[in-house]
Amino acid sequence: MSAIEIAIEVAGWAGAALILLAYFLLSIGKLGSRSLAYQAMNLGGATGFVINSWWHGAIPNAAMNVVWAGIAIYSLVRLARRPRARA
Repeated sequence: MSAIEIAIEVAGWAGAALILLAYFLLSIGKLGSRSLAYQAMNLGGATGFVINSWWHGAIPNAAMNVVWAGIAIYSLVRLARRPRARA
């Protein structure tokens, strides 16, 4: 297996781990759906899946994860634009 193939597999597995961890932390109440960490984990996970899926020719999976990443980016932009509470 070449270095690029190993990197592609690592990206896929890391993506899976990030999305599962984000969902687990959301489910047990450690993260909120509107938290920066949750959305960043979803974006990172989706990116790993897109890389891996595209490489393996799984275009429907890659397309779904492009949309998943788009949702995360949209949420991150909304989080960045929300008014901050003054201390």
